[in-house]
Amino acid sequence: MSDQPRPRASLRTAVVWEVLKDALDRQAKAAGREALDVLDTGGGTGNFAVPAARLGHRVTVVDPSPNALFALERRAAEAGVADRVRGVQGDILGLFDVVERGGFDAVLCHGVLEYVDEPAEGVRNAVAALRPSGALSLLAAGLGGAVLARALAGHFTEARHALSDPAGRWGEGDPVPRRFTAEQLSELVSGAGLQVGAVHGVRVFADLVPGALVDTEPGAMDALLKLEAAVAELPAFHSVATQLHVLGEKRP
Repeated sequence: MSDQPRPRASLRTAVVWEVLKDALDRQAKAAGREALDVLDTGGGTGNFAVPAARLGHRVTVVDPSPNALFALERRAAEAGVADRVRGVQGDILGLFDVVERGGFDAVLCHGVLEYVDEPAEGVRNAVAALRPSGALSLLAAGLGGAVLARALAGHFTEARHALSDPAGRWGEGDPVPRRFTAEQLSELVSGAGLQVGAVHGVRVFADLVPGALVDTEPGAMDALLKLEAAVAELPAFHSVATQLHVLGEKRP
C-alpha cells in the first residue's frame, strides 16, 4: 500500500512517488540501512519530503522560499516526522553553501530546472551531493505536453511557437521559463556522470481530463491513476506528457 495520500492532487504525483519509493527501497537495501539521507532541492512544502520521512528516511529540504519552509515545518510536525525533516533556505546553484558534498543517498530535483539559468550546473550540483551508488530523481516540465495543451485550447500559433522556441515557451505570457524533451533531460543526467535508469511520462492525461468527470464519476480517479501508471514508461507517451521524470543512478 502506498504511503502517498490519494486525493485528486495525487494525479499529479502518484507515478513519481511510486518510482521514487521503489528507488529508495533499493537504495536502502543496497546500503544495508533502513534510513537514508535524502536531499530534496526545491522541495517547498514537502509534497515528497514528508512521505519520504514517513518511510523512516532523514530528509533535508533546500528551498529559496521562507514561506514554503515554514509550511514544511508545520506539515512535518502534523505528520509526526518533524525530527526527520530539516528545512534550509537556499537554491540548487548555491547548494554547497548550505549542505555538504557527497552527503546524501538520494537527491530529489523536482520542478527546479525550469527556473534556473544553468540547468546543467544544477544537475551537476545535485550529482555532486550524492554518495557513491546514490540516486537522482529529476522531474521537469515536458515540451510536448505544453504544445498539446495550447493546441487543444485553440491557441495553435502558440503551440507552434513552443515547438520552435529553444526554451519550449509558447510566448511572452508563458509562466514557465523552460521546458525539456525526454532526450534533453536524459542527456543532462548522463552528462553529469549518472546512468539513466528509467524515464517516465507524468500527467499524460490528468491535465486534459475534465475535473468534474474525475470528481463525480464513481471509480474514475482510480481508473485514471492506473492508466497514468500504465503509460508512464511507454516512450510513445513521453512526447505528450506535462512533466517528465528521469531516474539516474551513480555507479561507484
